Amino acid sequence: MMVQEGPIQLVCLTASSGVPLFTRGASRQLPFSIIGSLNGVHMFGSGQGVVLSSCETEEGGKVVWRIFQDSVMLIAVSGGHQAGSSKGERVHLQRLLENVWSSMVMVLGQDELANVRNVERLKKDLRSCFGLIDLLLEDQQEGILGQLTHCADCLLPPQPAVLQEAVQGFAKAADSEFGCLLVHGRIVAATEMWWRLAPQEIVLLSALMLSLSDSASASCDYPVFLPQGSPTVAHRLLCFRLLPGADVCVLCGPTPSLHGAESGLVGRFWSPLVDIVRDCLAIRERSLPASVSLRPDVLAFLLINRENHRSICSVLPPLCAHPQGDPALPSKARCWELLKLFYIFCMTRYFKQEEVSPPTEEKEEGSHQGNTEDFVHGLSHQPLQCYLVTDECKSFGLQTSQHQLFLLLPPVVPTFALHTVATQTLSTITTATAF
Repeated sequence: MMVQEGPIQLVCLTASSGVPLFTRGASRQLPFSIIGSLNGVHMFGSGQGVVLSSCETEEGGKVVWRIFQDSVMLIAVSGGHQAGSSKGERVHLQRLLENVWSSMVMVLGQDELANVRNVERLKKDLRSCFGLIDLLLEDQQEGILGQLTHCADCLLPPQPAVLQEAVQGFAKAADSEFGCLLVHGRIVAATEMWWRLAPQEIVLLSALMLSLSDSASASCDYPVFLPQGSPTVAHRLLCFRLLPGADVCVLCGPTPSLHGAESGLVGRFWSPLVDIVRDCLAIRERSLPASVSLRPDVLAFLLINRENHRSICSVLPPLCAHPQGDPALPSKARCWELLKLFYIFCMTRYFKQEEVSPPTEEKEEGSHQGNTEDFVHGLSHQPLQCYLVTDECKSFGLQTSQHQLFLLLPPVVPTFALHTVATQTLSTITTATAF
């Protein structure tokens, strides 16, 4: 049985002196004595020439440390779990720390974090990161898995060519090559240069847009740094709400002004397309056009395009009556969690994940390059399929040269039929959408 994820607490300290900068996460904060101990044991290991990257408590809790730019230490602490998910949860926490650091760079810039001159001022400045960091910690947005996969979460619209043309025209009129249309944090259309950003940057920009959309303002002018492309020079992120849940944004320089773009460009490009944007909002649950018909026994899926680091995912309502006497199907929220857990299960044991994060000076045991099980490295081939049978569902993973597909199906589906269902689902989606 795949276990349930527990609350995660995040601690940020200065790497040199261990001064706490902030804590986020579970409502019950860690006592200062425990925070001091976590920092102290890491410092002791460093003094002995040992890099302490992670540990596990007797009750199953996990702790992961990471130092960035020899300046900031991030510590992630998770609650106790049943045995059996240690490696997968460690991978999850490691990726979380990478995303949190990149989020801090995106909001404040690398210089301010790498060269801490005034700790109290930095504490105050870091408050502007809390909305984005809390979004990463909660990780409860349905249809958003990019924080884990480092692939851009996408929604495939019914009329992609029309929206693509509008995004390109809107960005060009705003003196920018970087434009994007999002629906509830998922990319519907983007310019070619937007897709050329690092995958992690695309994921975090989408998350930032999602956090900004919670504000009452229909538009905003927000300075952002690109953690890999421009960590020390800020760009302007102009965001405009077209409809509740639908936003368009551009990365640009000094021009145009927010008011000028809002009054002169938004209505011109997007007013004629309101109905098409509304159609995109209507398929938020599926991430696919209504014309794409999937098998009724597919509970949920995650499809990753390995070539361009994009993904689509969905939890689907049952299309047929659930027979009496059969095991109850997992709830929608549980399906999202099971989908994430199965992805981690596959990627830490069988499938290959191309590393798209920037190299860091601190190479740790258990980093993503070494997350697969030892016995896989001894095989003469790369596993292409795997499945998992639990009390709640059956899961199947399929890997091709271009795609990775992760499926959840009801327990009553025969195990021998899982491969057929997976190949049919992959063919149906890719043929209809060219994803």
